[in-house]
Amino acid sequence: MFAIVSLFAVLVGFAVLCAVAAVSAVLLKVAFKVVLLPLKLLVIPFILIAVIVKFALVVAFGAVILALIVPILIVGALVATPIAVGFLLK
Repeated sequence: MFAIVSLFAVLVGFAVLCAVAAVSAVLLKVAFKVVLLPLKLLVIPFILIAVIVKFALVVAFGAVILALIVPILIVGALVATPIAVGFLLK
């Protein structure tokens, strides 16, 4: 009988330990959210600036690629036009 009571006591003690651990984990999580929220609010403008700079770089590189491709297409059209006319007249 003593073994069953002591086993039940260990079981209740473990349940209490798990409950305390769960509550402390939730409290720690809430504390971290409260502490890190001002830091997150301070970092958001820097992230916004980084995104704007990244977008500007992508647009600039796209403009450079377009500026390189357009003359190549024009030269290709100038070279291909006499060839196409020659094939049409045959």
